[in-house]
Parts: sequence; structure tokens; C-alpha cells
Amino acid sequence: MPGLINGQWVKGEIAGSEIKGGAFEREPTRFRRWLMPHSEAEGKDSTALPAEPGRYQLFVAYCCPWASRTLILRKLKGLEDLIPLSIADAGLGEEGWSYATPQDAGPHLGEVQRHHQLYTASDSLYTGKVSVPVLWDRSQGQIVNNESADIIRILNSAFDEITGNDLDFYPEPLRTRIDAWNEFIYPRLNNGVYRAGFAKDQAAYDAAVSEVFQALDRVEAHLAMHRYLAGAFLTEADWRLFVTLVRFDAAYHGAFKCNIRRIEDYPHLANYLRELYQWPGVSETVNLEHIKIGYYTNTALNPALVVPLGPELDLERAHDRDNLPGKGIYKRTGAAG
Repeated sequence: MPGLINGQWVKGEIAGSEIKGGAFEREPTRFRRWLMPHSEAEGKDSTALPAEPGRYQLFVAYCCPWASRTLILRKLKGLEDLIPLSIADAGLGEEGWSYATPQDAGPHLGEVQRHHQLYTASDSLYTGKVSVPVLWDRSQGQIVNNESADIIRILNSAFDEITGNDLDFYPEPLRTRIDAWNEFIYPRLNNGVYRAGFAKDQAAYDAAVSEVFQALDRVEAHLAMHRYLAGAFLTEADWRLFVTLVRFDAAYHGAFKCNIRRIEDYPHLANYLRELYQWPGVSETVNLEHIKIGYYTNTALNPALVVPLGPELDLERAHDRDNLPGKGIYKRTGAAG
């Protein structure tokens, strides 16, 4: 795969180093520092950093579902003015994620055009995958965190005393249910489509794609009776599922050979997907053209690099989820939002 070895960029097949015995095994993320509210960080001897307006920057690609999670939380938590955004080009090229226009990464690093510059600035001998999203500290010139599961929880709470936004996508009373759904969905769906798409062995592909559709069947049955995954409230578990669902018919069905059924063939999942897509601000975080280009210009999956014109998707049409009881988004006061 394209990546860094001792701080030096090397070219290669995308995800090539993550194939073990014909099966795809995702490389773990390496940077896992946290942010906390400034009032909590003061005077503490901690690796956590204080949340400060303008200090941190989010580097993402519209194609990437993991980056998409962070875009959604940044939008829903009202952090656009506090955390500047840098969006990579649609396709992942020989130099990895790149930026058509050089991005200002702060006084220590200056302008960057290759995403891997963030990694070598943080660790000059870094070896491994160079991924999005990255939460970047402009003042120190370092990656804070490149694990999307961490970043969405940071964005969920760290800046609340600055913004006054008390919407809570990981509320204490629902955490057991949220965690259970995350643990179910991540290996079978979020990562399951990748296990199917990058499999180099028939048995590995068969096992992965079977798990994908078994999981979709289970979620479909659950959504027949429940407005959201954790019940009446929209939580991080829903957004973690959404980023896979919104890419499924446009990319995973074709490029990743997850073609037993489409999301459109599941009545409850399809309506649920449209409700989440139509949630105020969320559609702005989705770029279906970038998604199609990103997956279909991967030479390991599609050597001809021909990007399909379809499918025609209408995510703006009406949904039926209002027929189920729901309370919106949990607030830290306990009231619905």
C-alpha cells in the first residue's frame, strides 16, 4: 500500500499491506490523544489538551466513511467556526491523500499539500498507513488523534462550554445500548464491506459478504420496531451506521461486490437512511460524486478507473420514520432536542 516507512513515502497497492492470508485486516490507528474542556484541563498533569477555538484543524476526505463521522459531529455540534476544515481530493493517488490547494496547517508546519506531511511532522520516523480523518493541533504542529471513534466523542463534548451546545450523542443512560450496537456494526458492516471489497481469497470474501448481509437483515428487523438504534434518541451509533449506508448503493454494492441486495431493497433501512440524510446539516457533509470517484479510481478494485454514471439515488424523497415514536437528540439536561 502507499504509506510511510521510517518517514519515507513509498508507493504501492492501496490496502496491500493489510491483506493477510487473502483477508483484509485493518491496521490500527496510532495517534490517540484527547481534548477536554479548557476549565477541566487547567492545572492538570494530563496528556489531554484543552479545547480552544481555532487551535485544532480537521483534515478529511468526503470519500472516507471514518472521516464522514467527524464531519457530521462537527456540523451537528456547531463547531464549524471553531475547527477549520481541510478536504482532500476525491481520489487516493500514488502520493496518498492530497489537497488541490496547499492547506495552512499553522505556524510550525506552514502549508501542506500531501496528507503524509502531517504524519512525518508528528513522527519523523513514522511507519504505517496514512489515513483520514486527522485532528491536528495547529499551535504545536502535531496530530492529536487519527481515530475517528475518538474524534467524534471529543467533538461531542470537549467544546460545549465554549459553544453552549449540549446535544449529546453519547448520553450516559444509553451508553450500554450504544456500545453494543457499535460493537455489532463495526466488524460486520463498517469494516465488513472493506473485508469483502479487499478480499483476495474467495473464502474470505464469502465470509465477509455473508456477515454484511446478515447484519443488514438484523438491523432491518430492529428498525421495523425502533426509530433509532438505541431507541427513541438519535445517537452516535446511528451516525456510525449512516456513513456506511449512504455509501452502500453508490459504491460498496459495485466496487466492493456487496451486491446481494441494495439498501434500497430494505424498506426500513432505506427510510431510516433518508431520515438521517435529511437531518438538518447532514446532507452538506455527504458528497456522492467524491464517494464514487474515491472507490472506483482504486486500481486494485477497478483497474480501468471507469467511474459509473449511476446509480440514481433520491435521498431527499419523503421517509416514513415519523410513524415510529422518537424524541430527537438527547441533551445533557435530559430533555429532547
